[in-house]
Amino acid sequence: MADPVIIVGGGPVGATLALTLQHNGIAVTMLEARTEGAAYQDQRALALSYGSRAILKNLGVWKKLESQATAINTIHISQRGSFGRSLLRAQDHDFPSLGYVLSYGVLAQALDEALADFKGLKVIYEAEATHIEPSSENATVTFNHASVSKQLSSALLVLADGGRSLGDISGIRRETKIYGHDALVTKVQCELPHDNIAYERFTPMGPVALLPNGEDFSLVWTGKQAEVAEVMALNDAEFLSQLHQHFGDRVGRFLSVGKRLTFPLKLSYLNPVTAPHLVVIGNAAQTMHPVAGQGFNVGLRDACELAQQIAATKPEAWGKEAMMRAYQQGRKIDTKRGLVFTDFLVNLFSNDIVGVSGLRGMSLGMLDLLKPVKSRLVSKMSFGSRG
Repeated sequence: MADPVIIVGGGPVGATLALTLQHNGIAVTMLEARTEGAAYQDQRALALSYGSRAILKNLGVWKKLESQATAINTIHISQRGSFGRSLLRAQDHDFPSLGYVLSYGVLAQALDEALADFKGLKVIYEAEATHIEPSSENATVTFNHASVSKQLSSALLVLADGGRSLGDISGIRRETKIYGHDALVTKVQCELPHDNIAYERFTPMGPVALLPNGEDFSLVWTGKQAEVAEVMALNDAEFLSQLHQHFGDRVGRFLSVGKRLTFPLKLSYLNPVTAPHLVVIGNAAQTMHPVAGQGFNVGLRDACELAQQIAATKPEAWGKEAMMRAYQQGRKIDTKRGLVFTDFLVNLFSNDIVGVSGLRGMSLGMLDLLKPVKSRLVSKMSFGSRG
């Protein structure tokens, strides 16, 4: 029997890969830096595309999630100071919904519960990876566990921990574009019901998104770091007033706000995403601006397609050049399109150059009239390059 595939990172992307491999009868050892169950209380909102729902449904996980997921049936796209707007509706494209909003913790718990049904998985919790070394024969991960430094090697090692343990790896380089912007995320209660509508509003400060989440909205408010810091420093009443002034009246008054968090925004990707006997997936491989909600969904597609590649390859060929090349070619277009699309939106809409604003508003208005273009956009957002 082949040695287990080693997955560094037990979050949703790593767990999705592990679960897909278990369905294919492939043994897995997974290293997770956190304690068991530590992620279950994580209330961060994840925006799942319809294609990601299909992946989770095929794995038997969606039935556990459906009652806790909030459907996005319509996406309302607008620009501040412009009459131009576009509506993307699920019903216009024969989808039950365009996507779903779900908390990170709920998804993590459902995946862990599904994995518990399989005997071919070994999980080592509180295992913090400190070094990864690919070689012609195998890849080795060094990690701390119970205050002891340990090592594991495999013909195929997958790094899926969001990049926390990614230092310098021979043959892999990271390209990074720093936007100088931060994202402020929180949950807000509004005067009007969300009616399963997600809002993407472009402003000179940066994009702001409201995603229906339960009875309320999850907010993603982006802008230059200094501007976001000023908003972060406001008390709740001042914050809600400023948000209303910034966003407008479409959801009525903002009534309450939850805990606010910020994080820096960047575009970052590895080139290549493989080394001998090593594959990097998810946010560890590419980090995107959250403007189009593509990053997590690209990561799930990484996991799904890598699992397919592993299952289709004989164990003695795992991690070798032919397999690495096939995986890279299969993911290259999808990843590049996601990176280019989000970067394009940020560059196009996050400025207030004279004359450009009117063109952007007109473009949004035209998009609403061009049904084939809208259909293609919805398909690509749902299924990536295969859409």
